[in-house]
Amino acid sequence: MVTTRHTGMTVRNLLSATKLKAKKPGMHADGGNLYLQVKAQSSGNMSRSWVFRYMAADARRRELGLGPLVDVSLANARTRAGQYRAMLRDGIDPLQERSRRRQEMALAASRAIAFKDCCADYIEAHAPSWRNSKHRSQWENTLSTYAYPIMGSLLVSDIGTEHVEAVLRPIWNTKRETARRLRARIERVLSWATVRKYRQGDNPARWDGNL
Repeated sequence: MVTTRHTGMTVRNLLSATKLKAKKPGMHADGGNLYLQVKAQSSGNMSRSWVFRYMAADARRRELGLGPLVDVSLANARTRAGQYRAMLRDGIDPLQERSRRRQEMALAASRAIAFKDCCADYIEAHAPSWRNSKHRSQWENTLSTYAYPIMGSLLVSDIGTEHVEAVLRPIWNTKRETARRLRARIERVLSWATVRKYRQGDNPARWDGNL
């Protein structure tokens, strides 16, 4: 049985789960800006997907795809349509908001870099200014020997004081000078990572008032 719900002059829940597959090609309204779009394919089959239609602030009609029927149920499509209607009531354009969130996710992904890779980038950027190749080898060897086994694969954005301590503690009493140089190098790499926006917050390898 098809149920309807009225909000003012708006009729909703016009579609029923049992009739979704019987729909002919076209846009079939469920109410509340939600439509089932049915298209005929070259194979003779029908593709069915959800579309949220609305009028934007610039008086242009826009469509927001919610996914195919095989992945998004009628109930889920209605829930998402309700969320988008709430956004519209708050003055938020759903299509622009989805675009903004995707850009944020892409930016976050581009800034996700492992500590080992960040060290390699740092060394590559600074090695030309170092006096000789021996200095580069020292950097690479100490980091590879002591730091990478513990936090080389960690995202540089996730590294905290506990990770730096785990690197330094085993060698602090037996190889004090090596530990000091290693700590300073880790601090420089993490500071550089902050400038490059790979991480935020305080530097966990900072000595004064920290380690």
